[in-house]
Amino acid sequence: MLSRLPVLLCPVCRQELQPVHDGGNGRVRALACPERHSFDAARQGYFNLLVGKGTAFESDTAEMVAARTAFLDAGHYRPLADALAKAAGPALNGPAPTVLDSGTGTGHYLRAILDYLDSDHHPESDDHSAAPADGAGGVAAVGLDISKFALRRAAKLNPEAINLVGDVWQPLPLHDAAVDVVTVVFAPRNAAEFARVLKPSGRLIVVTPRAGHLGEIARQAGMLGIDPDKDERLAEALAGRFSPLSAQDIDVELSLSPEDVANLALMGPAGHHTDRATLTDRLAGLPQTTRVSARFRISIFVPLEIPAP
Repeated sequence: MLSRLPVLLCPVCRQELQPVHDGGNGRVRALACPERHSFDAARQGYFNLLVGKGTAFESDTAEMVAARTAFLDAGHYRPLADALAKAAGPALNGPAPTVLDSGTGTGHYLRAILDYLDSDHHPESDDHSAAPADGAGGVAAVGLDISKFALRRAAKLNPEAINLVGDVWQPLPLHDAAVDVVTVVFAPRNAAEFARVLKPSGRLIVVTPRAGHLGEIARQAGMLGIDPDKDERLAEALAGRFSPLSAQDIDVELSLSPEDVANLALMGPAGHHTDRATLTDRLAGLPQTTRVSARFRISIFVPLEIPAP
C-alpha cells in the first residue's frame, strides 16, 4: 500500500491530482484533478500519465524487463544499489522527504533506498534541527518510467511508492521545489525538469558506467561501448543548472554464467536490437563461469540558483 503520497500534477492541466480511494481497503484506484481528468490504477498498481500521442521514445520490452529482473534479483549489482542508497540517505532525513527515481525500471534501486532508510544504520541528517524521517514510511517515493512492463514489476516490488508511466522529456508531474533527491541510474536526464522539481537543498544522483565496464564480454554479447567522453558530456548536459558535489567509483567483480551474460546484454540498450535466441548462439563458446568487471560512477550534483528573469 502507498505510504505518504507526494503532491502530483495533472499532465493535462497541471492542477493537483488527488487520490481516489476504494471504499473498503483504502487502495488508491485513481488519480483525479479538479478539471475531471482521471487516471485509473492498472491492475498491477501503477498509473499511466502519458497523454496525447504518448512518447516518441522506445520503451523496454517485456523480454528486456524479464532479463533485468532475473539479473538484478540474483544480486549481481547489489553493491551498486547499496552505495546509491547510502549516497541518497543524508538528503532524505529531513521532514517529509520526497525521492524521485527517474527511469526506475523494475524498481530495484528505489527498493534499496527505501530499505536503507528503514534500517537502523542510515546516517543522521546534517541538519540536527530538522526532524529525521521516520524510516521509509515517512518518505514519499515516486518511480517514473516509460515502460509499462517495467512498472508492473516496480509496483509489485515497491508498493509503498507511486509508480508512474511517464516520459522524462515531458514536464514531470511534480510541483516546483518539491523533491529532495532525484536518482537516475543508466537513464536519460532532463536537467531543466530535474532542476525545477528539486528543492534548493536537493541532490541529483546520477549513475553511469565507466571505461572498461563489462569489457570482458561487451563485444561478444553485442553490447554498446562506453563513450570515453561520457563524464564530460554529463557535465555539459547539466551545466548552468547543476554543480558537481562529489563522485564515487564503484567496482564490482562478477562471476557470471552464460545465462547471466545473456540477461545482462538483453536488459540494456542492446536488448532493442537482439533476442535471446540470437544471444544464446553468440555466447555458445562461453565457459561455465566468466569473470567480468562492472565499473560504475555515482555522481552527486546540487542545483544552481537560477536568477529570476
